[in-house]
Amino acid sequence: MTVELFVFWLLALVAVGSAVMVIGARNPVHSVLFLILCFFNAAGLFVLIGAEFLAMVLVVVYVGAVAVLFMFVVMMLDINFVRLREGFINYLPVGALVGLVLLAELILVGGSWALREPVAAGASTLEGMDNTRALGRLLYTEHFLVFQIAGVVLLVAIIGAIALTLRERVGVKRQDIARQVHRRPAETLVLERVEPGKGV
Repeated sequence: MTVELFVFWLLALVAVGSAVMVIGARNPVHSVLFLILCFFNAAGLFVLIGAEFLAMVLVVVYVGAVAVLFMFVVMMLDINFVRLREGFINYLPVGALVGLVLLAELILVGGSWALREPVAAGASTLEGMDNTRALGRLLYTEHFLVFQIAGVVLLVAIIGAIALTLRERVGVKRQDIARQVHRRPAETLVLERVEPGKGV
């Protein structure tokens, strides 16, 4: 067994195990930590196939931003996880149906990939390019429309997440910038004559 094959199996097994623990851990903080471990192992697999740019993006964007954001959100929000798990049995049939549909799609995609015709040698126009240049050329030429649609979907998801979590809270003091700017000194400064030995 070569060193590359040993590293591949090690990273793959740890990635699959940590992915299973993401959905199997009872504590959400532990789930996020397993997710970060899975991202690191996936980045190692990208490095093994020569996709250094994708490995760097996976570590910087997902581990450095998304997973850490998940961690802070889970730790800072007071979420009642016991209440969230109460209706698990009621939603189990719907969840199983969605899981079966996703499994069927994965099998169809994997089968079509296995049965595709091999590409003739020299047919690729990206030979001789480095990883980043080839990826950029594919994204901004052949897959430009799909790339832009994915960006719009992510933008809508961000706006939806903000709209769902934004709620008015009673008794919370907020800053009113227009009132601060238009405030006059007479409304701000109060002079009090304090007699000796007495408070205000």
